[in-house]
Amino acid sequence: MVNRRFVRERRRDPYYRAAQRDDLRSRAAFKLDFLDQRFRLLRPGARVLDLGAAPGGWSVVAAQRVGPRGSVVAVDLRPVEPIDGVRVVRGRVGDPGLRSRLGAEPFDVVLSDLSPRISGAYATDHARSVDLVRLALGLARSALRPGGAFAAKVFDGDLLPSLEAEVARSFARVRRTKPPASRGASSELYLVGLGFAPADAASAADRRPRASDI
Repeated sequence: MVNRRFVRERRRDPYYRAAQRDDLRSRAAFKLDFLDQRFRLLRPGARVLDLGAAPGGWSVVAAQRVGPRGSVVAVDLRPVEPIDGVRVVRGRVGDPGLRSRLGAEPFDVVLSDLSPRISGAYATDHARSVDLVRLALGLARSALRPGGAFAAKVFDGDLLPSLEAEVARSFARVRRTKPPASRGASSELYLVGLGFAPADAASAADRRPRASDI
């Protein structure tokens, strides 16, 4: 009964129907479209890291937006069908060896649509989603170029303020947003960090004398 209800609701979903009509890999493509329009994440020529990429909906959008001068690296344990302009890396976010497999060149944008296996216990699912963002953030800190951007899905809950503070330590601006394509009943939202500042640069800024200290 639950599965039948899910199928009926999905068929009524305008974003699902639009994804089918436009031959997109998932309705999640519309979420990245919203994030890009609002925050201008995907510029021509940019290098993008897409975490939790399967089935590839975000990678398709990213590859189209960055164009032939840009590049996209898609990471997932699950297989991703080939996409023009996208290199697929089979791996788990949080694996210590993953960073070296992505290449030495830094990225302009790190995207994460990682989602935990849903247990049905909200507090557990929220905590797991926060842990996934922390893993993605750790990788972003080692992979982003200065000034880069980070966008990650997370489930809303009591751990969100502390997570947002963690992101804010590495970015000039942090925003919360919920794309229209996110289902109304869903607790998912996205944290977007803009203006990445590596730890050494941030530490140097902290050491500069303030006007009040002079």
